[in-house]
Formats: sequence, C-alpha cells, structure tokens
Amino acid sequence: MQLELLLILFLGKPLWMWLLFIFLVVALLAFDLGVLNKDDHEIGIAESLKLSAMYITLGLAFSGFIYWQMDTTATAQYLTAFVVEKTLAMDNIFVIALIFGFFAIPREYQHRVLFWGILGVIVLRGIMIGLGATIVDQYHWVLYFFAGFLILTGIKMLFVADKEHKIEENGLIRFLKRRMNVTEEIHGHDFFVKKPDPVTGKIKRFATPLLLALVMIEIADLVFAVDSVPAVFTITTDPYIVYTSNIFAILGLRALYFALDAILHRFAYLKYALSVLLMFIGSKIFIAWGMGWEKFPPEWSLGITFLILGVGVGYSLWKTGSGAQQTEAKAVEARNPAE
Repeated sequence: MQLELLLILFLGKPLWMWLLFIFLVVALLAFDLGVLNKDDHEIGIAESLKLSAMYITLGLAFSGFIYWQMDTTATAQYLTAFVVEKTLAMDNIFVIALIFGFFAIPREYQHRVLFWGILGVIVLRGIMIGLGATIVDQYHWVLYFFAGFLILTGIKMLFVADKEHKIEENGLIRFLKRRMNVTEEIHGHDFFVKKPDPVTGKIKRFATPLLLALVMIEIADLVFAVDSVPAVFTITTDPYIVYTSNIFAILGLRALYFALDAILHRFAYLKYALSVLLMFIGSKIFIAWGMGWEKFPPEWSLGITFLILGVGVGYSLWKTGSGAQQTEAKAVEARNPAE
C-alpha cells in the first residue's frame, strides 16, 4: 500500500521523485546551517567558492538523475533552465549587495539573513510554479504571453541596465518603519529584540535592521521570479524540471553572493547579456512556430544560452579590466608627475 502511494502521480511525476528532491534540499539546508555555518562568522572568498562549487556540482549532477528517469531532451531542458536561472540570479545578487549595504548588515550576519530568505524563496517559487503549471496546462496560449513578456522585459532591461537601484527611495521600507517599531542599530543576529519604548518606557518588541533586510530580499526575489519563472516555462512546461532547476540555482545563491560580492563591479556589462538572453528565450516559441517545429531544439537552446552568457562575461571582464588598469595608471601618474 505504501509503495503504491509513492507511485501516485503529482504534477505529472511519481510522488517519490518529489519526496526525494525535497529530502535532498532539506538535507543540504540542514548541513549548511547545522554543520558548515553553525556559528556566526564572516564567510571568506575561499569558503564561499568551495560552497558555490559544491552547489553547482550538485545542480549539474542532478541532470544525471533527470536523464535516468526521463530522457535526453528533458536533460537538455533541465541544464538550460539551470544555467538560465543561475545567471538571472546574478541580478538578484546586485540587489542583495545594495540591501546589505543600505542596512549596514555585518558580513558575519549576512548568511543568517540569506538562509531564511532561501527558505521563503523555496516556498514562494513552489507556489508560483504550481500555479503556473496549472494555468499552462489549461491554457497553453499563456506560453505566448510569457514569451512576449520576456521579450519586452529584455528590451526594457537594455535601457535601464546602467541605472542604479536606489534602496533609500523604496516605499516599502518607509511603510514598514511606520507600521513597526524598528531599532536603528544591529542586535547580533536577532530579527526581533525587546527593549524599552523611548516614549513610554514600556518594554516592547522591536524589529531590527536584519528583519527589514530579510523582507526586502524576499520582495526582491518575488520581483525577479516574475521574470525567471516565465523564462523557464518557455524552456519546458514540465513542473518537475521547472522547480528542481529553480531551487538548485537558488540554493547556491548565498555562496555565490559571498564569492562575487567583492568583484561584482567586474560583471558590470553582464546585465546587457541577461537582457539579450531574456529576448532569446522569449523568441524561441515564435521561432519554433514560424519554422513549423514542435519546439525549439533543446540542444540549440543550451548552446546559444552559453554563447550569450560567455560573450557577456568575457566582455565584462575585458572592459572592467582595461578600465581598472587605466584608472590605476592615472593614479600612478598623479602621484609621480613628469618633471
């Protein structure tokens, strides 16, 4: 009876496949928080690179399970979705860095904020993907709406890619501060503290800047999910591939943040590549329709995705590298003027 229960289909896949994935995610989170980051500490670049490499390796290795249980096409779709989600997460990292900087969150507490943020993301993405899968199954034409939305989003990104986000102008922060008691200072790794009210002297519960940072990160991910979830649905409509690729890409987001935080400026032009990538992903369904294909070849999609991102990363490193050298040269010249 129990075996039959595990074979029940849920969103097109046996229940045991979903349970296996959820068990793997819970085990990774428990290992991360309970073993690797049991105590508050500043995560260095070497540690973050190892963690990031571990999560990326696990995400890529999961494609072997997809191949074993499904087929080559599903594997290519999973890998494409994983790469796209991992890359779109880069834009999220820029915003996370701004949020931490605005609230002056010490590096030793940033992991705690991101950890709880990831838990919220796992739930929110699951809800969005479940709703999206149901809608797409009932109304297949929605995929064309998703595709058009991605193309327009990519075009919009081209014009705003060089504009900076201004956290201080965010209305949500002002709203939260009006509705909640918020401390100005950090109180260790606590999201809430009890302290006397400055007016009445009574003990009240106050939120700390860590909680505001956590809320802003959750809202930011919700905004980014509006782009990333439709992007994956235009790659594949299989809810299992959509969800697993999303979550594996997000699980390594914290480690990737700590690895790239110090060199985010070197990827200044990657946003332009992301905009082109969104336009390409959105256009695939129209290209397939125009060519009379059942779907855009997954192998081509994976290759073109790598090409776009490779050009974006390479150009960013080259451009910022040469710019940094010129800046350094000017600084040296200023210190040692020619006689």
